Amino acid sequence: MFNIITRKTLLDYCKKYPLAAFALQEWYHELIRCEFTNFNELKLVYGNASLVADDRVVFNIMGNKYRLVVRIVFQFKAIQIKWFGTHDEYNNIDVTSTNFKKKKS
Repeated sequence: MFNIITRKTLLDYCKKYPLAAFALQEWYHELIRCEFTNFNELKLVYGNASLVADDRVVFNIMGNKYRLVVRIVFQFKAIQIKWFGTHDEYNNIDVTSTNFKKKKS
């Protein structure tokens, strides 16, 4: 099973993108039960997933309306949420370095 760091980040994105909230939570519940040992095994299940720099994987969410960027360390079964947004927003980021940024209250 994978440990997703941090679930709170995912919930923050659910609030920011309520139309994608169910799909994000579905992704979360699928991934925490997975036993992938490498990207190739993940790719067999998530055919649209893309591997980018720094062990980052990009998932298409809701038929590619949204993109989810995570860092996966298969050896430690750890997934870190890096970024989530619309496909158009994704086109304006550097996927190799972007990170979750919480709004200051």
